[in-house]
Amino acid sequence: MKAAVGNEVRDIKAVWFEDGKVVMIDQRRLPHELVLTRFDDYMDVREAIRNMTTRGAPSIGATAAYAMCLAALKGCDLEKAAADVQSARPTANDLFYAVRYMLDKLSGGADPVAAADGYARLTIEKCEAIGRYGAELIEDGMRLMTHCNAGALATVDVGTALAPMRFAHAQGKRFFVYASETRPRLQGMQLTAWELGQEGIDHAIIPDGASAYYMSKGVDMIIVGADRIARNGDFANKIGTMDKAIAAKHFGIPFYVAAPVSTFDFATATGADIVIEQRPEEEVTEVAGIRIAPRGSKALNPSFDVTPAGLVTGFITEKGILKPEEIGRVMG
Repeated sequence: MKAAVGNEVRDIKAVWFEDGKVVMIDQRRLPHELVLTRFDDYMDVREAIRNMTTRGAPSIGATAAYAMCLAALKGCDLEKAAADVQSARPTANDLFYAVRYMLDKLSGGADPVAAADGYARLTIEKCEAIGRYGAELIEDGMRLMTHCNAGALATVDVGTALAPMRFAHAQGKRFFVYASETRPRLQGMQLTAWELGQEGIDHAIIPDGASAYYMSKGVDMIIVGADRIARNGDFANKIGTMDKAIAAKHFGIPFYVAAPVSTFDFATATGADIVIEQRPEEEVTEVAGIRIAPRGSKALNPSFDVTPAGLVTGFITEKGILKPEEIGRVMG
């Protein structure tokens, strides 16, 4: 993705390795300022995953790979490091996939930096394939909708849900995107809108609660990302995704999920088995450290919900576009 770094506009990734350190965009500071943070201890990288300095399932995976890289370079106990990193957040399957990938590579004697860089590069290549397949679904004049942020920030580069939009835009197609704000952390408003603006893609931010209203006025397709996809096609994504899928079914709007195969968890039979992260209530009751909720009122803050496979039109993967009943083709 292109972004202003200092006084120059340059191509930049969400996370990478440079001069012995893991470097990442502090996504909590966007869109107001682009800040790069650097870590040379794997536990600090683990904390960056936990506190959402970096977020988005594929970016979490790449960041976990770089955390394992640091652990190996420092001579740490890799099994302990793996357990530490995997404990950062419970829902995104890419985190666990990346740690297993690194343990396998490192046990085989691979260079830690080369292994982690290779994982990040594979993530980008998968997203490019998702973009090519998904762009075929987008036609001139379409009105699209997405939720949360599944762009370059969430995937090292390119994106999952935003990848088809990037590729279609580069092909000269013109379309409009509704980006829902995504409370309580506002990733849709602060991150997706920022990315669409960087690309010059026509869009508008809408309140989460306005999604069904705009569907009733005419939305041609919805594309979202995913954090974990069960074997039967149920999937976890940012809270509010299931609402959109239900409304889309009512209005007859195609509902697609864009995700690499690393997001599929074939050991999890259904969505009922997916662990849903519960985040601090202060994310709901406070804004910029100022309490906006009544004193004494509690808040519930699930980070994700699970959308049933029956509401999904198809999964856009690096292997092609699959119907829910076809996802077994990418097992193994």
